[in-house]
Amino acid sequence: MQPRDQGVSKPRDARHNRPVTDSLQPAREILRRVFGHAEFRGLQGQVITEILAGRSAMAVLPTGGGKSLCYQIPSLIRPGLGLVVSPLIALMADQVEAMKQSGVAAERLDSSADMDQRQDIWRRIDAGELDLLYLSPEGLAQPAMLNRLSRVPLALIAIDEAHCVSQWGHDFRPDYRLLGRLADIFPGVPRLAVTATADSRTREDIRAELRLEDAAEFVDSFARPELILSAERKRGQGHARVEELVAARPGRSGVIYTGSREGTEKLAERLVAAGVPALAYHAGLDKAVRSQRLEKFLEADAAVMVATIAFGMGIDKPDVRFVIHADPPASIEAYWQEIGRAGRDGQPAEGITLYGSADMAWALRRIEGREVADEVRAVQMRKVRQLYNMLDGTACRAAAVRRYFGEEGVARCGQCDLCVSPPAAIDATVAAQKALAAVHRLGGRFGRGRLVDHLLGKTKDVSESEAALSTWGIGKEFSAAGWRDLIDQLLFEGLLREDPNDGRPLIGLGDADAVKATYRGERKVAVRTPPEGADASGRIGRASPRKRGKSAGDELTGDAAVLFEALRAWRREEAHEQHVPPYVIFADRTLEDIARLRPRSAGDLMLANGVGASKLERYGQAVLKVVRES
Repeated sequence: MQPRDQGVSKPRDARHNRPVTDSLQPAREILRRVFGHAEFRGLQGQVITEILAGRSAMAVLPTGGGKSLCYQIPSLIRPGLGLVVSPLIALMADQVEAMKQSGVAAERLDSSADMDQRQDIWRRIDAGELDLLYLSPEGLAQPAMLNRLSRVPLALIAIDEAHCVSQWGHDFRPDYRLLGRLADIFPGVPRLAVTATADSRTREDIRAELRLEDAAEFVDSFARPELILSAERKRGQGHARVEELVAARPGRSGVIYTGSREGTEKLAERLVAAGVPALAYHAGLDKAVRSQRLEKFLEADAAVMVATIAFGMGIDKPDVRFVIHADPPASIEAYWQEIGRAGRDGQPAEGITLYGSADMAWALRRIEGREVADEVRAVQMRKVRQLYNMLDGTACRAAAVRRYFGEEGVARCGQCDLCVSPPAAIDATVAAQKALAAVHRLGGRFGRGRLVDHLLGKTKDVSESEAALSTWGIGKEFSAAGWRDLIDQLLFEGLLREDPNDGRPLIGLGDADAVKATYRGERKVAVRTPPEGADASGRIGRASPRKRGKSAGDELTGDAAVLFEALRAWRREEAHEQHVPPYVIFADRTLEDIARLRPRSAGDLMLANGVGASKLERYGQAVLKVVRES
């Protein structure tokens, strides 16, 4: 157990008129000694200062920005037990194992713990031997759990993935809405809400639900410069395209999201048949199978996990080099969370999304079927349209996301598909008027295939009444593919709508005012043309080899590269023996540092980023042996 320090609170910050700590020195010492890092990043120091002073806070920090340190370090300094509420069991398991590797007394209480383990954890809590305890919101909501914790001195309460609190957010969890009661149950205990994605409306909801209205708010930039973003309209189910994308990225770890369990299984089978080490992962699998597959994915240097979007994997694997959405997420918040699973080690990685108007229609129908207040439904539907506007737009993707979250003065990223190959736009207003008129005259009785045939004058066995319509055969300026793209565009813009019709979608007119404005020429419709250099299908989701996500150690050469691979082999064997992910022993960036430094002593080894006192004692001699022998 790490020594505790009472902290200090003397001078007052004039802006908040609250006491602040004199210094972050105790926290810096723990950062260096326990975690092996020289200095705090971004807003970490400010958040930790607030908690050390005994004040509650909300922190919105980017994925990979070290949110966990904001509650882990204060838990080691303030007297009492640090309580962490997290919705993702896999993520809890990763964090607890990482804490143990660093010499921190941490445990989790979830459905995987048997009675003997639970009793031992409570014995250690009662004896003051535990620094951090991780719980799910459902576990914490149990009256018996709250009653027992009310008798335990707490250092802080951290609410991870706090966007789950919000009715406006993208991952609504009912038990998270009950966490506001913690202010009454544990008065005087500082509470910290942390998340990587929350727009201003979601942040307001989090503060209200958790009763953090008077707490300081820390919002860092949402920039993820290591992520190279792209998106493309899908053709059909999109599985063939996913196979192409994965095949172009051999030997790299990746995550692929699909919208259904069946889609997950089929896509994983297809990839395996193509020689890709792919695994399917969803809530319908047996718990033991899920656990085995997750462990295999986390331990592998190169593996592809195909998972359902709705099932939160909560992985902390730092070397994921690409995330592909075979089916798009529900909102920009969900997009940024899921894409953010790539590049957590700070190395270049890719986020690629396949999308279509049918996906948007399905998402909107799903929201319409929910039993929620009209105001909530309207917000959620707006979020869906904002996502598709970003995916199908022409502006820099990274900048669009950052502006969505409220950042100002955002510059273009210079590396997403739209920055590298800006699409040209052509005025398609006249063609749009033709399509809208055709839908009107056909009475919304047909799907897009029949609509396209009508515009081209190719309807099979056309009736005399249809052939007599003024819109039959007036669309010869576009090919069938061109008309399908334009219909997608009109669906994205709300000028057309798609009725599910029991699996045989029908196309009808959308927003009446917008349709009238388009008819009158007051509203223009533009469609994108493929950028120069795109393939025949217009797909632009392929990053150039120079830009594509890099694997660890790619920049090392000569003896350093040889040593790096030797260190990875040692780490792989060590992780296999312990049944833990390799990155909780040492991250790739730590192994890269060691390979560059070629340390000859324990003192030299401590200079590598990520080598703390506990890991030095536990692995130092073995690492130095690998260095000497390589």
